[in-house]
Amino acid sequence: MSEIYTHNLMAYDGLKILQKEDSFRFSLDSLLLGDFVEIKSRDRNLLELGSGAGAILLYLSLKTKIRLLGVDIQKEMVDLANESIKLNKLENQIEIFNQDIKTIYTMFPSSSFDVLVSNPPFFKVNELRMINKNENLSLSRHEVGITFKEILIAAKKILKTSGSFFFIHRAARLEELVSDLQEEKFVIKRLRFVYTKRDNEALMVLVEAKYNGNTGNLKVLEPLYIYNNLNEYTEEVKRIFHLGEESNVKKL
Repeated sequence: MSEIYTHNLMAYDGLKILQKEDSFRFSLDSLLLGDFVEIKSRDRNLLELGSGAGAILLYLSLKTKIRLLGVDIQKEMVDLANESIKLNKLENQIEIFNQDIKTIYTMFPSSSFDVLVSNPPFFKVNELRMINKNENLSLSRHEVGITFKEILIAAKKILKTSGSFFFIHRAARLEELVSDLQEEKFVIKRLRFVYTKRDNEALMVLVEAKYNGNTGNLKVLEPLYIYNNLNEYTEEVKRIFHLGEESNVKKL
């Protein structure tokens, strides 16, 4: 049996997250996505598709008071995430359910959510990359359980018209992602490329898309650099991690 340990999610906000040593653990991309998500004053609820250990929803609890829900196909991860929620005394705001994303429409009526969020598996099964024999790690990293296209098909069944879908993915797959989004009637509204360092190729891309939204007015935001020339986190990443000065995050 693998050991469960407590990790500080943020540097000073007091958030704790429970993780298992042999399971997929939250990483930089989770917090980058959480920071990228914009929640409007009119939004009333949010659902994360594939919540894992719950890191993104815990992060979002610092930004908003709206109801935050999540689903994940792995019961063990759901149980662990809900224990983290209890540990942080956030049961009244966050709840995660054991549910297959592909059948999410059986759990929630159509047009149920104002905002959807997802940190999907990045890698195709046929890519030249070893698929981990650990089922938890495989499902989290590779499209063995669900593809990005299947996530979109599920998302549009429960997202309101002009509702926002936020996700992070590999920049190298952007052409394919754009094609899938268009086929499923999602319109990209914001893009932000993530680089490990200046002069490197883009590693990841953060995307906000609206379901059945109006076309036009796409915003390409400034690049986000993870490391500076000294191989230290940039000031922006420190802000996202809440390293340094006390937080002034205002909840809507």
